[in-house]
Amino acid sequence: MATNIILLGPPGAGKGTQARRLIEERGLVQLSTGDMLREARSSGTEMGQLVAKVMDRGELVTDEIVIGLIREKLDQGGNGFIFDGFPRTLAQADALEGLMKDEGQQIDAVVEMRVDDTALVSRISGRFTCGNCGEVYHDVTKPTKAEGVCDVCGSTDLRRRADDNAESLKTRLMEYYKKTSPLIGYYYAKGNLHPVDGLAEIDQVASAVSAVLNGTGSKT
Repeated sequence: MATNIILLGPPGAGKGTQARRLIEERGLVQLSTGDMLREARSSGTEMGQLVAKVMDRGELVTDEIVIGLIREKLDQGGNGFIFDGFPRTLAQADALEGLMKDEGQQIDAVVEMRVDDTALVSRISGRFTCGNCGEVYHDVTKPTKAEGVCDVCGSTDLRRRADDNAESLKTRLMEYYKKTSPLIGYYYAKGNLHPVDGLAEIDQVASAVSAVLNGTGSKT
């Protein structure tokens, strides 16, 4: 039976890292809004043409379009989906719930990756990724084995985001707290919110997420 999961947490909480683990270990499909829009734009489909027109005009893609893209992915089936970066607002959460109901599916678990804001600054400022495979590294906690070379794919295309600094993080955190953090109460009320310590070691976080999906994890 398919398992659908939402990963919630501020920027730098480790959602991307855990999503990759779930893809590898459980065969889930990650639904990232940015990835779906880029894929749709180059697909040539009716939805893709609509996305291209909106983006070419420099406008924001509507929630309705994103929901349409998610519907297409759900119709393709699979072992389940990881929602990463969507929903971001209460309106989007309501729209996603309606879509899942229409498709005869449900959100099985919402994992809230809890972190301390101060600790996030250190984590973010030392973070870099492989531009080829997306593997995430950190100057202190997870450096590459060979300097300048990705452990996973051997690429030398290692990148740092321009906004991975303390000042930009404060702005991104404020945006998260204003728009996305209300979802914590929303899913708590629905009874499927599961908090995990996002600052624990990667393997420990992965074990906690697995416990949630196996039905043995804690609830708020």
